[in-house]
Amino acid sequence: MTGTSPFAPRGMKEEIEEGTSFSPKFDSDGLITAVATDAKTGDLLMVAWMNAEALARTIETGEAWYWSRSRNELWHKGDTSGQIQTVVELRTDCDQDTVWLKVDVAGDGGCCHVGYRSCFYRRVPQGKPAVLEHTGTAKL
Repeated sequence: MTGTSPFAPRGMKEEIEEGTSFSPKFDSDGLITAVATDAKTGDLLMVAWMNAEALARTIETGEAWYWSRSRNELWHKGDTSGQIQTVVELRTDCDQDTVWLKVDVAGDGGCCHVGYRSCFYRRVPQGKPAVLEHTGTAKL
């Protein structure tokens, strides 16, 4: 990626919320939240982070790129697992500080590094001590 941003500068509230310019709002660490769902089923697959380069590469290639906060590096989803996420649709929320990727997943269809289809394979019960319950989803 070159030194110039491929995104529109942040404008007035009205332009950000109702306009046609894509001007994502990155946080103080230069990241934006990225939510990935299965394009066919709507299942929530994962929540990750993108920096400007990851977001630009995702738009350019049609495949999901993320920023790994733990490894401090750009990450092309599926490079090692085969679970490449092909973007079917990319949306942003009203204030453009989150992106939503609707994806088709290659390989075994999973996305979680622990081996599940979704990173959200446990639930937190309500009204009782917070002991995680497995959703019954099998590992791939």
